[in-house]
Amino acid sequence: MKTNLQLEKDIKESINWEPLLRNTDITVVAKDGIITLSGVVDSFHKKTLIESVVKNVFGVNAVVEKLEVKLDLNLKLDDEAIAVEVVNALRMNLEIPNEKIKVKVEKGWVTLDGEVNWNFERESAKKAISCLAGVKVVISNLRVKPESHDEVEKAQIESALDRNWAIDSDDIEVIVSGTKVTLNGTVDTWYQKNEAERIAWNAPGVWTVINSLAVEYDHEFAD
Repeated sequence: MKTNLQLEKDIKESINWEPLLRNTDITVVAKDGIITLSGVVDSFHKKTLIESVVKNVFGVNAVVEKLEVKLDLNLKLDDEAIAVEVVNALRMNLEIPNEKIKVKVEKGWVTLDGEVNWNFERESAKKAISCLAGVKVVISNLRVKPESHDEVEKAQIESALDRNWAIDSDDIEVIVSGTKVTLNGTVDTWYQKNEAERIAWNAPGVWTVINSLAVEYDHEFAD
C-alpha cells in the first residue's frame, strides 16, 4: 500500500532526478492518486517537463497543474523577437509544414493557428518552440486535416494496439465514427494512455481522437 506521503516523496525525487529540474522549488500534494503541483518555474519548457515526469510516476491517476512561468530577466524578449525565434524554429524543422501555420505572440504567449495533415506535425510544432527563450505559454489551435480521404479502419487501429508491447489492448475499446476515433477503457500508466492515443492518431484519415482512457492502478492508498 502506497501512502500519499510516499507518493509525494516519489514525485519530488523523480523531478529532482532530471538534471534540468534539480533544485526546482515545486510544491507537491497527493490525495488518492490526484496530484496538485504549484510553484514557479523560469521557462515553459521546464513546466511541460515537470508535467511529463509527474505523469510517469507510478501511482499518479491525475494531475492538477498550477505552475506559473516567470522568466529570468536575462531571458525576457519583446514579442517581435519571440515571433522571429518561433518562425525560424518552425521553418528549420523538416517535420513541420510551417507554411500552413500562423503565429501570434502576445506578452510571451504564443498561439499557433492553421491546419496540418498529421498529429505528429502538430506535436512537433509545439515541441519546437517550447524551449525558446521568452516563451511563457504555448497555445496550439492547430487542426488535423489529412490530405487522405481514406475511411478510418477500426480493425487497423486495434491491430496496431495489439502489436504494442506496452499496452494491454484487451482493456481498450476503439470506437470509430467517421473521421473521429474514441478510446474507452482503462490502462495502468499515463505512458500507456498517451501511447494508445499516438497509435490512434497514426491511422490514415483521422481528424480527431478522443482519449477517454482512465489510468487505474491496482493498489490502494493510505493516509
